[in-house]
Amino acid sequence: MTAATASLPDLLSGGPYQSYTYAYPHKTAYRPLDPPIKLSEAWATQDRSALFLYLHIPFCEMRCGFCNLFTTVNAPLSLEQGYLAALERQAEVVSRELGGATFSQVALGGGTPTYLEAGDLERVFGVLDRQFGVAGLPTSVETSPATATPDRLRVLAERGVSRVSIGVQSFIEAEVRSVGRAQRTAEVLRALGNIRAAGLSGLNIDLIYGLAHQTPQTWLASLQAALEWSPEELFLYPLYVRPLTGIGRLGRTWDDERLELYQLGREFLLSNGYTQTSMRRFQRADLPLTSEPEYTCQLDGMVGLGCGARSYTRSLHYSSEYAVGAVGVREIIADYVARPAESFGFITHGIQLSPDERRRRFALQSLLHFSGLDAALYAREFGSGALSDFPQLAELSELGLANWQTGRLILTPAGLEQSDALGPWLYSPAVRALSEEYQWR
Repeated sequence: MTAATASLPDLLSGGPYQSYTYAYPHKTAYRPLDPPIKLSEAWATQDRSALFLYLHIPFCEMRCGFCNLFTTVNAPLSLEQGYLAALERQAEVVSRELGGATFSQVALGGGTPTYLEAGDLERVFGVLDRQFGVAGLPTSVETSPATATPDRLRVLAERGVSRVSIGVQSFIEAEVRSVGRAQRTAEVLRALGNIRAAGLSGLNIDLIYGLAHQTPQTWLASLQAALEWSPEELFLYPLYVRPLTGIGRLGRTWDDERLELYQLGREFLLSNGYTQTSMRRFQRADLPLTSEPEYTCQLDGMVGLGCGARSYTRSLHYSSEYAVGAVGVREIIADYVARPAESFGFITHGIQLSPDERRRRFALQSLLHFSGLDAALYAREFGSGALSDFPQLAELSELGLANWQTGRLILTPAGLEQSDALGPWLYSPAVRALSEEYQWR
């Protein structure tokens, strides 16, 4: 019995932490496209008036034990410079092939974009402004404690960056060491001070629960330490790689431990002036409610630049090849650096979305967000009803996991904490099979 055919109670019996659904389909469902698709043809019928622009920098100073991102560590300067040159070639071609496109949001992720020196960050922003006219748009940039230096942050501030996200994970040194992260709390505090001193308007702090040696008391200590900086946002992530020395107690499972910490963190933040907008994201309650950076409108497109970046139109999702292992990542980056300009006019890896997959994507991304699944918007887009297309959604209300509110199916607190099981519940058998067959490299 697969998640696509299982009853919801059967699925939930597998535990709340099954798969983090931050995009659908996942890149493990992408395959080589034969023949390649011309970039201009892929975007010809897509609304290009409010696109999301994402740029991927696949470099970090270290690789954490829990990381499955497309990134490499300690890259030589020659590789960095080659990568930026390829990025310039790609941006010029994409800008030309998507002529007339305008953008509403920008994000720089990775990896760690601020791994680049200040001068190279300037170079990147110059490319984005020159090719896509994004100056002044809401822009988010990922950073790390080691790279949130005054000179780099000054570039971000001067370029009008509106959000900086820093992966702290824990303010307890023993906890971050348990996942192979050499991080001093003093360095974290210095980085946070640098961010606030730079005058950047939005700070997000990422924290992880389920780390080795972590207890409810140390988890609350990290949350309290984070709130000392009054961050505009916090993301609370469950650890998905079982630590070598767990925090499990006799008679309990790791799922029990993580769920307890999630619930403890949620109640702590709600009682300290934060609003929950998804399972992971909490926003300061005194700010206007906005979507998290990873969540764009299910109907808008995203243009990805750089090796490892995801792009999507309504019916085609694509990226470069995908890898997690060090050798595979290095090989893909080397291929990207060597690519001639004209090759960026063709899409070679991706997945075509059928009408059914488009419906699934809309339903699950809406449902996992605090605003919920808008039945009227769904009907306008697809000409059918969400409940008729996915009758299993009725189970959510029956089990107290969601309620209908003014035409929207909205997860209850009990439903939100099951997000990492509910996402896979709506995957199609075809996408599930592709991901299971994927050969990791």
